[in-house]
This record gives sequence, structure tokens and C-alpha cells, in this order.
Amino acid sequence: MEPDSISVRYADSNDEQYAQQIVNEMESSAKARGTGISKRSPESMALKMREGKAVIALTADGEWVGFSYIEVWANGEFVSNSGLIVNPLYRNQGVAKAIKEKIFQLSRDKYPQSKVFSITTSMAIMKMNTSLGFEPVTFGQLAVGESFWQGCKSCVNYTILRGKECRNCLCTAMLFTPAPARKKVNLENAIQHHHA
Repeated sequence: MEPDSISVRYADSNDEQYAQQIVNEMESSAKARGTGISKRSPESMALKMREGKAVIALTADGEWVGFSYIEVWANGEFVSNSGLIVNPLYRNQGVAKAIKEKIFQLSRDKYPQSKVFSITTSMAIMKMNTSLGFEPVTFGQLAVGESFWQGCKSCVNYTILRGKECRNCLCTAMLFTPAPARKKVNLENAIQHHHA
């Protein structure tokens, strides 16, 4: 659970003032880790806040603590939980987990039929995803289109991704499939197995 002095909530237009700070931390954090992160603009993060597609964490006195947002792909078949970042001053306090749980809940509330995915190099994020019901998948199972992979251009590993024709990279793709879709897939597998 988040520390008492920090609130994790759905972001709105009043939070646009934090957009530049969020983008700056995303970039510097990726450089420090030596991993890539899609380059985002403050305007795009502010738009996510206005659209109700983001989660923000703030201290009681209004200091920015953390952030994550939702992106919709393939006409709503897929939703990504993206850009999870925590201010270095507040790391290792359970904030990332609280944000991850909140952005996942927002994804499920806004897009209950959509498959939710996360692509990451972070073992901590992988563990959080697993606890929420995500499973590792191949990139091919994410039918998100070329525009998604264009977002990886600013990543230091983009040449690896392109060299492998977007089939895999150093990131791990993880997917949450809503229950009705899971049943349908299992039924299709059973039918195929029966006819084989």
C-alpha cells in the first residue's frame, strides 16, 4: 500500500502542470538504466491526463511522485499500461506497485473487453504483472500494428527490434486476457485438438 503522505489517483486536467517533470524523469531514468523507453512529449502526457487515461501519485503538499498511462491499440482489442515512472526520491516505498494496480484497474474499467499488455525489461514490473494475472507472450501475439513499434524508435535497442523484424527484443511482453476471451481461446484449442 502507498505511504500515508502519498495519494495515487486517476489524473485529470489539473495535473497537466506535472507533464514536463514526468517526461524529464522518464528520459533520465531510461538513460540511467541503460534501457530504452519510448520518448514522450509533455503535450502527449497532458492529453492522457485530460482524457482520463492516466494515474498520478502526489504527496499531500502537491509534489509529483509517480505516473503511468493507458494507450489503446488495434481499435480497442489491446490496451497498454505504459510509462510507469516513480520520482527517485520516492522509490522502494511501494509506490510503483500502487500505481501499477491503479492503472490496471483503470484499464479494466474503461476497456473491460480489451486485452491489457505491458512490455518491459524490469523484473519488478514483470513480478507485478504476474501478480495481476499477466502472462509472458511473444511479440507476435500483440497484433498492435506498425504504429506501436514506431514508439520504440527512441530506445537504445531499436536496431535489435528492427533486426528481428519486431518478433522479439530485450523487453518481455506480458498480456492479460479478460476471462470471456480466455474461455473462447480454450474452446478453440479444444476444438482444434478434437479435429486433429
